[in-house]
Amino acid sequence: MSQRNNGKEAQIARLEAQLLVLKEQLLQSEKLASLGQLAAGVAHEINNPIGYVSSNMKMLAEYSDSLINLVKLLSMQVDEAQRLPLLAQFDFDYVCADLPKLVQESEQGLSRVVDIIHDLKDFSHIEEAEFVEADLHQGIQSTLNLVANELKYKADVVKDFAELPSVHCIPSQLNQVLLNLLINAAHAIEQHGIIRISTGCNDNWVWFSVSDTGKGMEPAQLGRIFEPFYTTKPKGQGTGLGLPLSRSIVEKHQGVLDVSSTPGVGSCFTVKLPRQPQL
Repeated sequence: MSQRNNGKEAQIARLEAQLLVLKEQLLQSEKLASLGQLAAGVAHEINNPIGYVSSNMKMLAEYSDSLINLVKLLSMQVDEAQRLPLLAQFDFDYVCADLPKLVQESEQGLSRVVDIIHDLKDFSHIEEAEFVEADLHQGIQSTLNLVANELKYKADVVKDFAELPSVHCIPSQLNQVLLNLLINAAHAIEQHGIIRISTGCNDNWVWFSVSDTGKGMEPAQLGRIFEPFYTTKPKGQGTGLGLPLSRSIVEKHQGVLDVSSTPGVGSCFTVKLPRQPQL
């Protein structure tokens, strides 16, 4: 009888531990959703002022060209002995050469901000709670744009894309999975390496993979990476929830998250999604 009671108590303890883990996962999911809503709101608020600043910059470029031409024409009406000292005093030749460059660089910077806002809105669409037909490559590119600054110091990103059909999915959630995989790949690279994103499909599956030339994982580590709160990162640098949540999202899409890793060579994570999911 005592052994039976001990067995029940052990089972209850395991169930309580699993419940605690599920609560933590739910809390983390809620945090991600809140962050997504905040990001979407910030993107919306920034979008309007950026829009008229971008429009004003285009007009400024036209006005500056007109003013430079006007000054050149007017200067020809002045005697050379007076004109040259005046032009030199105001560094006119330098301004003529530098002003268009400054305007062009500002336009490029604004264009980059507009792209980031667009990608941020795509990435954080919490209202996309329903499954839709989506372009997997578009989601990959949007996510890459968001983490480009973090990746560029750690790795060269190589894209190996195949022609893909549309995927029945929740795009923002797949973006979250890819974001986790990319950040993990960057953290696994100690110096400077390569992160390769590949896509492909067959009659049954559509997939994308993220591979890196990082330090890789030992079999013992590999066997635990999907355990909640287990992390190979230094203390304070990871929650240990990214991969469990990613696998949960992939399974929600009736897919599979596979991983392979070789110590000293690198790791590869592959997300496989069904071409014809059960609706």
